[in-house]
Amino acid sequence: MLAETLRREGYAVEVAHRGDEAIARLGQEPPLLAVLSDLKLPGADGLEVLAAARRADPLLPVFLITAYASVETAVAAVKCGAQDYFPKPLEMERVLAALRAAAGPRQALLASPLATEGLPELVGTAPAFAAAVQALRRVAPTDASVLLVGPSGSGKELFARALHRLSPRRDGPFVAFNCAAVPETLVEAELFGYERGAFTGAASRHRGRFEQADGGTLLLDEVGEVPLATQVKLLRAIEERRIARLGGEGDVKVDVRVVAATNRDLDAAVRAGAFRRDLFYRLAVFPIALPSLAERREDVAPLAVHLLARAAARHGLPEARLRPAALAALALAEWPGNVRELANLLERALIMAGGGTLGPEALGLAPERCQVGLADPAARALARTLAGDELPLLAAFLGVPVASLSG
Repeated sequence: MLAETLRREGYAVEVAHRGDEAIARLGQEPPLLAVLSDLKLPGADGLEVLAAARRADPLLPVFLITAYASVETAVAAVKCGAQDYFPKPLEMERVLAALRAAAGPRQALLASPLATEGLPELVGTAPAFAAAVQALRRVAPTDASVLLVGPSGSGKELFARALHRLSPRRDGPFVAFNCAAVPETLVEAELFGYERGAFTGAASRHRGRFEQADGGTLLLDEVGEVPLATQVKLLRAIEERRIARLGGEGDVKVDVRVVAATNRDLDAAVRAGAFRRDLFYRLAVFPIALPSLAERREDVAPLAVHLLARAAARHGLPEARLRPAALAALALAEWPGNVRELANLLERALIMAGGGTLGPEALGLAPERCQVGLADPAARALARTLAGDELPLLAAFLGVPVASLSG
């Protein structure tokens, strides 16, 4: 009956009559949208299916079906990573609402442009993001210099790493250097290296970032902060593939692909005389614009699911789940710090909760931050879809009438 109902709703349903059969299917292609498992199964019970699903695909939503007598066990399973549980007899509207709420973020993850290429960290399907990924795919197989332009926290280093992994240089080193992280007087020494005695404190030879990246890719983050005096030497290094260590007598050949990144308008900096025009043209052979999170609001929920799982793995914590109302609240919120800010908020919430299921109140997100989203009809529609039957919970968190989230 359940399988037929789901098929009528448009889902492709695979049925396993034993727990061990279900476990054998996990991790195979095509990837599953969700798993619904009875707690009591021959071969392996529902808790074993849940554990196997967590190992095979930590982001796969798992729902447990339980008899009334085992509700306590099901609640414990939710704390261990199950998305939700459904007591018998099943309330089909509740089952369908939960599946719809889980399906959106899951489908976005599976449809992520680089997911099938082993680059799942670039999560998103929004048009502006998809355009950036398409550009990345086109330029990655070449050796052209790439300029990544986007606001702080938008994922420029992730894009640079993805470009490296898709390029013929993937087996070479990837070296990232933040040009704004060292004093201006040391930028040249860090980029090109120095010989012993080149300056006070130079106790031994130091290989600069260009030499470290030989045969691979060098990311020059915040490239707009490179001092003018160093820019001419940077241009020479890119054009001639030669560098000179400070205090050295000869040139050193280097084979490096340069990827530059900035949150500044370098064209304006050129017009203001703060950045060399010839260097700008050399760096911007292939510019890629990275959107802010405000420009890809529909990606917030799948990103949140991905970032929360990544944080749990990093800290060795039980995987947590975001309730539909929490996903909707995140999608409504402002993110001036973009993906980095979203990741930090979720990491903090995970550590505070220690796992389990996170509602909107567990996020440490001020309801006032969602007001801009409430003013946007498209954002309200997205929030309604994500919240599903938890729309009243979302409205209560925001302190607004449910009606204000409609239309």
